Amino acid sequence: MNAFKNARHLFRVAAVFVVGGLAFVGVRALLVPKSFGQYGHYRGNAIAEIAARPVNYAGHQACEDCHTDVLEKKKSGKHVHVNCEACHGPQAKHVDDPGSVQPVKFDTAVLCVRCHEANIAKPKGFPQVASADHSNGLACDTCHQPHSPAITAGETTGGTK
Repeated sequence: MNAFKNARHLFRVAAVFVVGGLAFVGVRALLVPKSFGQYGHYRGNAIAEIAARPVNYAGHQACEDCHTDVLEKKKSGKHVHVNCEACHGPQAKHVDDPGSVQPVKFDTAVLCVRCHEANIAKPKGFPQVASADHSNGLACDTCHQPHSPAITAGETTGGTK
């Protein structure tokens, strides 16, 4: 009986673990959504919730259908594969009502450097600039046409800068 003389300490530790485990399971049941794990390590209802959100992007085809002049400039430029909404933002409302909803004209000194600021992690062939040294604070569209950046602002076709 000496072996079990201090066994009540072991029962107390075991009881603490059991109570802690039950508390964990109870709190987890309250905090973790029921659909969690339905599709792997994800919340299954997230798919339906995202699908229920309104569409904000119109797609590049909607832009190109109306803005054929810009499409022609883009075809001859480096941004031929860049979708319009990557720079201009979601435009579904503009497509629905072009007369009342106008896209914002962004500051190209801020917009262009999002992709083109020099960074050693980018591929060597990707056009990069150190914006502070390259433009002396001027907006990019002062010298470049954003839809065909190899064409300078004063030119209409051809030419590079």
